[in-house]
Amino acid sequence: MALNNMVNANAALAVDANSLNQLSALSKNSPQQALQGAAQQFEAMFIGMLMKSMRDATPQDGMFDSDQTRLYQSMLDQQMAQAMAKRGIGLGAMMVKQLSKSAELNPASGIQVNGTDPWAPPAVNAAPATPQSAPASEAPAVTAVSADPTASNTHLRDFADSMWPHAANASRATGIPAQFMLGQAALESGWGRHQARHADGTPSYNLFGIKAGHNWKGPTVSAPTTEYVNGVAVKSTEKFRAYSSYAESFNDYAKFLQSNPRYAAVLQNPGDANGFAKNLQHAGYATDPQYAQKLARVINSSALRQSLSA
Repeated sequence: MALNNMVNANAALAVDANSLNQLSALSKNSPQQALQGAAQQFEAMFIGMLMKSMRDATPQDGMFDSDQTRLYQSMLDQQMAQAMAKRGIGLGAMMVKQLSKSAELNPASGIQVNGTDPWAPPAVNAAPATPQSAPASEAPAVTAVSADPTASNTHLRDFADSMWPHAANASRATGIPAQFMLGQAALESGWGRHQARHADGTPSYNLFGIKAGHNWKGPTVSAPTTEYVNGVAVKSTEKFRAYSSYAESFNDYAKFLQSNPRYAAVLQNPGDANGFAKNLQHAGYATDPQYAQKLARVINSSALRQSLSA
């Protein structure tokens, strides 16, 4: 009887106690990361419940069936649930999206608008969002973030909905809130409408304007861009990385930041939207002197928030 109680109690161990303590501490300094961690733990609980239901539906009168084997099987199932939740089955990412966009997000999350409503998509005649200049061959860059007043609310919602799973995956890899990466993708690509394209018109799926430097062995696409040299805008045509999907674009963006030491501060402490944008520009992501301000405005904008809450 006591062993049966142990088996039942073990079902509650899908949530690691140490992880919960860490989440409690993390929630004070980084609510977004804490939310993602809590969603992962919930996903582990859900997987554990599914596995337990399957076990219960399986005949348990075999030759090697006993209280001891059921205990060890339950412990193994919970470990498997934790491992599967770390890789994700989609439920956690969905929860993060829904919880992030429900109600008004508090200022600590770095997503709330600070008093005013800045961009709703990028403004008319907005200066191009252009990237760093050193080294120019590998600097992230993209065509100017074109003013596109025709971008409808439906398009913005479609962009946010379709890119959210990729942003959530990249967020788990980097620790950068998914909203921040989604906002940067919107800024760099004009909400997906102004990404670099191949000669036949097919998309490059390059949402972050990363150039094809000498270390890049994949496909490329040529596109016009604007660089700022000593504060002066200079137009040129450059080669950019091309991908087979938007998921690949987000994954490569995450690898780009992780493989470059100068973005260590961005990864170690994303902070709020303003801090994230300033750290990116300070690290040399963009040559546009107004890049940090523009990026923070997009991340904090009602356009992005409403797209996520739709």
